Amino acid sequence: MTAVAHSASALAVPSATTTASRKRFSAGNVGTLAVIALIIVWCLAPFYWMLVLAFRSTAYTFDTTPWFTHVTFANFRYAFNTTDNQFGRSLFNSVLIGAVVTFLAMTIGVFAGYAMARLSFRGKGAVLAAILGASMFPGVAILTPLFQLFANWGWLGTYQALILPQISFSLPLAVYTLTSFFSDMPWELEQAARVDGATPGQAFRLVIFPLAAPALFTTAILVFLASWNEYLLSSVLSNGIAKVEPSTVALANFTAGPHVVPYTQTMAAGVVVTIPLVIVVLMFQRRIVSGLTAGGVKG
Repeated sequence: MTAVAHSASALAVPSATTTASRKRFSAGNVGTLAVIALIIVWCLAPFYWMLVLAFRSTAYTFDTTPWFTHVTFANFRYAFNTTDNQFGRSLFNSVLIGAVVTFLAMTIGVFAGYAMARLSFRGKGAVLAAILGASMFPGVAILTPLFQLFANWGWLGTYQALILPQISFSLPLAVYTLTSFFSDMPWELEQAARVDGATPGQAFRLVIFPLAAPALFTTAILVFLASWNEYLLSSVLSNGIAKVEPSTVALANFTAGPHVVPYTQTMAAGVVVTIPLVIVVLMFQRRIVSGLTAGGVKG
């Protein structure tokens, strides 16, 4: 009986300790969830209010009701039917410019990043520092020289005037990100492919490129998002020509008359501009996360 009682008491102690640890763990979870909820609300509240206003009648623009009331689709019809804004064309321009910028930046960035990661040459650190430094120049600092240069070339209001400057800002991001990723990949993978008879090009195409897919997707999406959201350069270099204006510039041109700001129609157009970004992120969220965390754990 004494042995049985002793065994029961011995089992009771771990049970109490486990219960206490579970309580502490649960309290920590509650705190973590509270912080996450606060961040989500802080980030999504402006988008939610934009949705509410996008579906609200113009007569109730300044109604402070925090949920959907006086719902209408007239704001979206206004965004696409007005002839002054040419909003549908601006969406096409944003997709075209973003796709070209992403393709060219990634094509150059992949090979440049791989060369910077695998080749050893004098001044390699200085080249990387120069690439990183190029991304630090504010767009407004080079806006005037670009405007003068493109005006002399007759490029103002053309697609190339909107694409080339964005590539110059996207390339440093692509090269620096991909250089860091390729540097973390083991060199033995390529050596093994070379031993099996693969050429350097085949080793890159068949071994390295598939493994680098998460980083490539992440970098490409970041470049595309940056191009889609760009406004300063596009607003000046488009030179007021509506047929090449991206959607961010078209949003700024919404008007309902002198000294009248069409808030609800602008919010509807903002929702339309934001939806493609949300769809892209949701479609590739797993690759984005895997690409952002690539190289974070070694061994």
